[in-house]
Amino acid sequence: MGSTSKAAILSVALALGIAAAPAVAQQAEETSAEPIAVDAEGAAVSIQLNTLEDRDNACRAYFVMENETDIDFTELRLDLYIFDTDGGIFRRLLLDPGEVPPGKTRVMLFDATGTTCDGIGRFLLDGVLSCADSQGTREDCEILLDLSSRLDTPFED
Repeated sequence: MGSTSKAAILSVALALGIAAAPAVAQQAEETSAEPIAVDAEGAAVSIQLNTLEDRDNACRAYFVMENETDIDFTELRLDLYIFDTDGGIFRRLLLDPGEVPPGKTRVMLFDATGTTCDGIGRFLLDGVLSCADSQGTREDCEILLDLSSRLDTPFED
């Protein structure tokens, strides 16, 4: 499901109020094995591309992740690609913040060696590799993600 579809579902649920949440969850039950957990108040796991910083022969990228849900994630591994300014794939990365309890903020950083920050065109979250809470594997994690960038460099799915 694209970010536009996710946003539309959340917007409809918010516009209709709390009573809309069971309808959204029921619709998800009919189309997948696991119900999708859409919080009536739009809670999400936000991930922001916060800062890019040139280092020796590398660009250091900082991501800020905030768990605004009531879900205690025991595992959340994300598949990320970096594209250069010409649109070519520069590198594939794994973002693995470890445990992400409700209300917790994590900062993740990595160095993209072999480039400067002005050589990076965009970041793409290709998907969720694994996601779990204390009850086991979750199938609704991708819809809970809210990506943003405070920079001119896009971070999208």
